[in-house]
Amino acid sequence: MIKLKRRKIPEYNPLENSGLSTLIQKLYVSRGITSIQQVEYKLKHLHTPEKLSGLKTAAEIIIQNLKDNRKIVVVGDFDADGATATALVLRAINAFGYHNIDFLVPNRFDFGYGLSPQLIPILQEMKCDLIITVDNGISSIDGTQRAIDAGMQVIITDHHLPGEQRPNAGAIVNPNVQGDEFPSKNLAGVGVVFYLLAETRRQLIENKWFEDKNIKPPNLAKWLDIVALGTVADMVGLDDNNRILITEGLKRIRAGYTVEGIKALLKIANRDIEKTDAEIFGFVIAPRLNAAGRLEDMSIGIELLTTDDANKALELAQQLDDINHKRREIQAEMQSVADSVVHELANIEKLPNGICLFHKDWHQGVVGLLASKVKDKTHRPTIAFAPENSESNVLKGSARSIKDFHIRDALVNIETMHPGLMRKFGGHAMAAGLSIEQDKYKDFRHIFNQLVTDSLSKEQLKHTIETDGELESIELCLYVAEEIQQYGPWGQNFPSPLFDGWFNVIKKKEVGSGHTKLTLQTQDFSKKIDAIAFGIHPNHFKKEGDKNQLTYRLDINEFRGRRNLQLIVQNIIN
Repeated sequence: MIKLKRRKIPEYNPLENSGLSTLIQKLYVSRGITSIQQVEYKLKHLHTPEKLSGLKTAAEIIIQNLKDNRKIVVVGDFDADGATATALVLRAINAFGYHNIDFLVPNRFDFGYGLSPQLIPILQEMKCDLIITVDNGISSIDGTQRAIDAGMQVIITDHHLPGEQRPNAGAIVNPNVQGDEFPSKNLAGVGVVFYLLAETRRQLIENKWFEDKNIKPPNLAKWLDIVALGTVADMVGLDDNNRILITEGLKRIRAGYTVEGIKALLKIANRDIEKTDAEIFGFVIAPRLNAAGRLEDMSIGIELLTTDDANKALELAQQLDDINHKRREIQAEMQSVADSVVHELANIEKLPNGICLFHKDWHQGVVGLLASKVKDKTHRPTIAFAPENSESNVLKGSARSIKDFHIRDALVNIETMHPGLMRKFGGHAMAAGLSIEQDKYKDFRHIFNQLVTDSLSKEQLKHTIETDGELESIELCLYVAEEIQQYGPWGQNFPSPLFDGWFNVIKKKEVGSGHTKLTLQTQDFSKKIDAIAFGIHPNHFKKEGDKNQLTYRLDINEFRGRRNLQLIVQNIIN
């Protein structure tokens, strides 16, 4: 049962004399905006780096290694945030006039996540002197120590929540470590290294590095396209700082000033570069980039983001597109099994409050997407497990959570109460990863369900959808859709405007597999509007001529050069 809730609008409107339309003012203030400066997305409003702990020391270590011509290896993560962060470091260090640098992204199927001890022999073969982790490392206690014992220096750059013990690294740059005073705790991994590179550049200028090499200091802002992509892809909270990074990056892309890899991904996806927005990043580009790390090797994605050869970029983008098609096929098969299990649980017994799913044939690279889909359908914290490999007794799990249930804190609680039940874990409030032995799965499933039951009330487990209320018929137009698009970016913790209302269903027909194309009519009979409902079968709507209460977003449908309003139906309420 879906419960509808409308966002509260404060009585005092701090944007009243801002010049913004009444609708945009309402959308902004209901999302916590208290001053016009918070939505003036200019680089001068970015938080300055001084309060980001470990930044100065990390930059000093990098510079000393540059001066000594020591080998630097960037150890990345196998998702889009990790790929963009790795690419950004490689591009920037090369632009600093230094080329003794390489990267290593552990294959998730052989090495797992982060700077694991198993990577150290490979790094030794690479003659590594300095390791810079990006988007990982805060939980790599053993791997960091093994690297130090082997004579390497280690800089950790990460944004994941730390455990009680920190790695023994030369420097740790992470806005979420205890005691850090940096105002934005929502930086993605690529955002963290952007700040580190800015500080490194500043110190290099002070040290007359560029002057001595007779090169111009690079403008790091030219790679904000890469920063924007990683920030959107990782679904971090879009606070003021992240919205600036994304907006500035998107501006560069729309103007054509973007790396060949992003151009190629947009071309492969048949998207107009001038109309790129955060939604295209999140739902079109990021899945293609992430697919490499889910099924194969993220090195393809990093190579794509670092090449300046347009033909090579197009070839690599095509590879990623092919991998993504394969990923979608695997996910569809897994989703079918998961749906049947959830349906069976709901019919036979009370649906668990905390859902754990496992199948011996599932693919560990796709379980995160599966957990997310099940979580969305059931409004329950969900963990999906897959075998680590065919020979191992270990299961890899990916967790997705709902509001009011901090999934990483829950795993900490389980580790405290049941030490040894999990082999390792890490993550954020809304997403986490873990591994357990297969013979402990049933115990874990029971403990997890009990923990969710004890932590959340019945009210918190209700599927509540927050909307921005109803729109008048006159507001259901192309201009308003364009205005909403213009005043983004919208995303995690700054949600894209969602409205609710009653519509007569004039026409409905299935398109694709389980999607519905609709013609809707407003209740005052003044307008007929095209709509599409992804993942909702026509049978779920009332019969033609009857009315449905729907939640929807305003979208723009472009066809043969014509732009028209289209509603994206998210939910059927009644």
